[in-house]
Amino acid sequence: MPNIDIALKEAMAIDGAIGVAVVDYTSGMALGFEGGGTGLDLSVAAAGNTEVVRAKLRTLEMLNLHHEGIEDILITLTSQYHLIRPLTKQGSQGHFLYLALDRNRANLALARLRLRQIEDNLAL
Repeated sequence: MPNIDIALKEAMAIDGAIGVAVVDYTSGMALGFEGGGTGLDLSVAAAGNTEVVRAKLRTLEMLNLHHEGIEDILITLTSQYHLIRPLTKQGSQGHFLYLALDRNRANLALARLRLRQIEDNLAL
């Protein structure tokens, strides 16, 4: 089972990857990240996307959709895709994978598939 560093490197190998983080959504802190840079502060993205995940979880609760789980959340920007994938395996709840992609270079379907595979192999 890959650790966080290996999972981050695998995610950065996805075509079009700009940055990736594993985030604790109880605190909003990134447990680790790769990529980013001047156009993408991954610490800020981790904290901001924590609010997105919390809001969606509250909404599911208000809608009484207890049997539903979030597979992923897609935010489409003019030049980027942002994927948020809550981790569901035993011991990893309360965390999510965040992946930012360049829209011109990424294949969204393949990126979602690859992120799911990375999640399946990730051990926290």
